[in-house]
Amino acid sequence: MNVDAERVARLATVGEDGRPHVVPICFALDGDTLYTAVDEKPKATRRLRRLANIEANPWVEVVIDHWDEDWSRLWWVRLAGPARILDSDVRALEFLQAKYPQYRADPPSGPFVVVAIESRREWRAT
Repeated sequence: MNVDAERVARLATVGEDGRPHVVPICFALDGDTLYTAVDEKPKATRRLRRLANIEANPWVEVVIDHWDEDWSRLWWVRLAGPARILDSDVRALEFLQAKYPQYRADPPSGPFVVVAIESRREWRAT
C-alpha cells in the first residue's frame, strides 16, 4: 500500500444538521498529520460547506483508496481525527507543493485544513 502515491482522497465532514458531506481532495501526509487546501480550482463559492462543517464539528474522516481492474490489488485506508482550519500554513504548503507540481506553479491561497490523525483503518484485497 503506497498511500502517499495516491493523488486524490475523499474528505467526509458532518454539518450541524447531522448530514454527511464528502468531497474529493488533494492531500499530503506527514506522519500523523494530513494537509489539504482550498485551492484555485473553480468553486461556486469560497464559503465551502466542508469548512463550515469543520467549524461546527472538527471530527473528520478521510478515505484514500487504490482502484485496479485486477481486484486483488484493491485497497483503502481510512483516517480519522480532528481537523482545524488555518488561513495560512507554510508547512502544509511545502508538503502539498512537493507532491503536486500544479501547486508549485499556482500555490493555493488557502485556507488549509490540517487533520491530526488519531485512528487509521486499512483494508486490502490480498
